[in-house]
Amino acid sequence: MNPKSDYQNFLQSNKKIINDKNTFIVVAFYKFFELNNLIDFQKHLKNIFDKTSVKGTILLANEGINGTIAGIPKEIELVLYELWNFKNLKDLCPKYSIAPKNPFFRMKIRLKKEIVTLGLNHISPQKEVGQYIKPEEWNSFIADESVILVDTRNNYEVSIGSFDKAINPNIKSFRDFPNWVSNNLLNKGPDIKKKKIAMFCTGGIRCEKSTSYLKSLGFSDVYHLEGGILKYLEKIPEQESKWSGNCFVFDYRVSVKHRLDIGEYDMCYACRMPINSEDKKHKNFKKGESCHHCYNHSNEKQRQRFKERQKQIEISKKRNQLHIGQLNKRN
Repeated sequence: MNPKSDYQNFLQSNKKIINDKNTFIVVAFYKFFELNNLIDFQKHLKNIFDKTSVKGTILLANEGINGTIAGIPKEIELVLYELWNFKNLKDLCPKYSIAPKNPFFRMKIRLKKEIVTLGLNHISPQKEVGQYIKPEEWNSFIADESVILVDTRNNYEVSIGSFDKAINPNIKSFRDFPNWVSNNLLNKGPDIKKKKIAMFCTGGIRCEKSTSYLKSLGFSDVYHLEGGILKYLEKIPEQESKWSGNCFVFDYRVSVKHRLDIGEYDMCYACRMPINSEDKKHKNFKKGESCHHCYNHSNEKQRQRFKERQKQIEISKKRNQLHIGQLNKRN
């Protein structure tokens, strides 16, 4: 689909909500392409965003661009059309959702070694990648009992939701994924490389690298969910869904569910783990200070620091300001 048409369809489908002056559009996007003039490109982007109040984070590396931004509809449209004017971004296909307030504190455009960190310089999704499975075809594809379904996200993300029967690698960061492959796939013998392996992640970017990595190892039948979980939750009706739970997102919303509505999870601002209403009833939960995930892993000095930060957050709320400590900074 034409990216501009896709955006216009999103606006039309959410016309009633978007007309509300308190609505913000959240845009997630990435693209792998050769980007050598990083500093110049960073300056170009900065000039675009300086004209608006759009906020978020964009990562630039020689392998491409990865970002999530949010703003009011008219400014998001301005930014998108500016991005599509770049030769290498004319086919950029973002994913869209709606939030009642801007999830981000400021606009950051950072230069990195990788736009998603796997730690293996020889892996390039531009050269080799797995086969895409559209969200509308995903259910029937993973229903095949011969398919090995792998969730490539970090363990704290998987903890609040995933596809039925998906393998959780229990990794703390994406850098750990190659070790998991070595210890849990490659050790099963050469026949494993002939099996169908399907992978998924939040927006699709990690799967670009994970499928590229498996292809580099000689796996022949590798697939991934096109557009990631976010596109699946947007496209597939809840009654037809194979997804259970919420999908973790890297902003104040913490999680989203079907139709990309805001989910039921909050966040422990001490350890950044997602927590729900039941978790808040736990004896070790203290708002802004600790939860049952981290209480036994932090010392008194740390808890005092968290307590002071929570105090500053409450002061900011009374002043109707957003304190930087309220944002999720987990990478």
